[in-house]
Amino acid sequence: MAAPVDLELKKAFSELQAKVLDTQQKVKLADIQIEQLAKSKKHAHLTDTEVMMLVDETRMYEGVGRMLRLAGNPEVSAAWLDPEALHFIAVFILQSKGVIHNQLLEKQRIAEEKIKELEQKKSYLERSVKEAEDNIREMLMARRAQ
Repeated sequence: MAAPVDLELKKAFSELQAKVLDTQQKVKLADIQIEQLAKSKKHAHLTDTEVMMLVDETRMYEGVGRMLRLAGNPEVSAAWLDPEALHFIAVFILQSKGVIHNQLLEKQRIAEEKIKELEQKKSYLERSVKEAEDNIREMLMARRAQ
């Protein structure tokens, strides 16, 4: 009868070890994501602070990405030093101060929501590992009582 209990405990310990390793990886990933989101949020806040110091009628350019221009395009190749190469062109659109301000506030709000979600996920993962550890402790206590 001792052998089945030992096998049961061994299986429970191996499952716990796998769960702890998996949880540690997920928690580390969540920490990295939280750190990146916090940086993004801070960057948006600092940018917004600078934008709000400008006059209300100020119009500014918002970067919207990059565009690839292939070599040999006769319409624009005269503007490039090396017309045989690929070029990335930054693309901007003209926006009002209010639009930029609202976009920065939205970026901060979204980052804060994602940070809260990740914190909740981390808390859940840590609780689930603790519950598994408690279950194994109960199994050990029951075994000792036999």
